[in-house]
Amino acid sequence: MGAAYDGDDFYCDLAIPHAIPIDVVHEDELVLAYHHTRPFWEVHVVVVPKRHISSFTTVTAEDEVDVRALLAVVQRIARQVEEEHGAAAVLTNLGRYQDSKHLHVHVHSGPECG
Repeated sequence: MGAAYDGDDFYCDLAIPHAIPIDVVHEDELVLAYHHTRPFWEVHVVVVPKRHISSFTTVTAEDEVDVRALLAVVQRIARQVEEEHGAAAVLTNLGRYQDSKHLHVHVHSGPECG
């Protein structure tokens, strides 16, 4: 990926506008899903709403359409990963665990990389 990113919203700054090369799994007007640029697991897909939402814990009623769309994509990708690999996990990070301050969900399977 080149130089390390040092901002706080990797998704708005780089992934959503395709400012870096990404391997897209799904994209529509509300949601982007792609293979993680630095995978932590053998299979590692990140799913993000295109509209900025800071975190799972900051979701409000005005975010309902975006979050429903996000969860529908997460469900579809998790189902596909589970069918192909026999297992899948769905994870979101909060607070200090959340490096990028934009709601995102990891769908993963398999052993840790590296």
